[in-house]
Amino acid sequence: MINVDLVADSALLPVAEMVMSGTPVPESFILPMLETKDVNGLGMIADFLRKKINSDRAYYSVNMNLNYTNICELRCPLCAFSKGGGDEGAYTMSPAEAAEKVRAAAEAGADEVHIVGGLNTELGIDYYLGLLKAVSSAAPGIHIAAFTAVEYDFIARQSGIPLERVFGLFMEAGLGAVTGGGAEIFDADIRKRIAPKKIPAERWLNVMETAHGMGLRTNATMLYNHIEGDREIAAHLASIRGLQDRTGGFKTFVPLRFHGSGTPFQERFPGGSPVYELKLFAAARIFLHNVPHIKALWMYLGEALAQTLLSFGADDIGGTYSFEKIVHSAGARTPESGSPWRLKELIETAGFTAVRSNASYETGCRGEASI
Repeated sequence: MINVDLVADSALLPVAEMVMSGTPVPESFILPMLETKDVNGLGMIADFLRKKINSDRAYYSVNMNLNYTNICELRCPLCAFSKGGGDEGAYTMSPAEAAEKVRAAAEAGADEVHIVGGLNTELGIDYYLGLLKAVSSAAPGIHIAAFTAVEYDFIARQSGIPLERVFGLFMEAGLGAVTGGGAEIFDADIRKRIAPKKIPAERWLNVMETAHGMGLRTNATMLYNHIEGDREIAAHLASIRGLQDRTGGFKTFVPLRFHGSGTPFQERFPGGSPVYELKLFAAARIFLHNVPHIKALWMYLGEALAQTLLSFGADDIGGTYSFEKIVHSAGARTPESGSPWRLKELIETAGFTAVRSNASYETGCRGEASI
């Protein structure tokens, strides 16, 4: 039970009571949670629910990133990764090149590959199918979490193939799960400023609902620390919970800290605000009672904050992410890959039981790795 005597902010007492009784917390309580000065009280409530859902388990993965192209027709103002086709540094991997990277990672012990990239109009559906098949052949049994809702919408439109058929073909080629990127922030006005050509929030949610209907489980993300405010965050969380109520297909919610280097946008909290982020993750855990996992990506947040967030609602600190390019293009100062030994240590020294899994939270992976 939650010791309500230790909750100093009276606005949080109804939240504590609802969480203990199993009652979903209404959207109207998100702002009070984000604005409270009682960080410890909020954290205690989030930790109660986190342990109710996941006990003392905390997850990490041994994986690699495959950013197959940085050529993108959207050229979103908030993105420091994308290039035009003729720009210096623009690239597209061949399926064979991608397969070789995945083979090396698998031989070093990786259990999973996380595939995302730009919207390159030179690529047809045969490229994506070839990429998936090459990866599957190079590392049989590796778990493939691939492409964002934005990429799936693009592939379907480019190929003239219904979205359901695209998912079906990709599943036959080895797709295991869908990544959660491209959600950014759902507010239409802000979206027009930070990603004016990206699909609207309604389409992002529709693509995810279609994936869930095909039996695919997905992540959901939210980009914060740019020009959004707490009200936009609250509305974003409400949209995620609403779709989850209908489909149950989201396995993880991932708040992503915006890094502004190389973009025209300043960070809302330069370098991040640990106190605010403790509240944000705790509020997400409490409000998204129907999403099993909350991920605090150490690569976006740093080791110390990711570790602390395990006591504020998070139950996953992410993976090794070898070869990650997108967040580091925007100025993330964390290492470009992590050690499984270190991730396990971070979890255990925080007082939790470290569980190695893939993006679908399947355990029984191949043991420790050198990657």
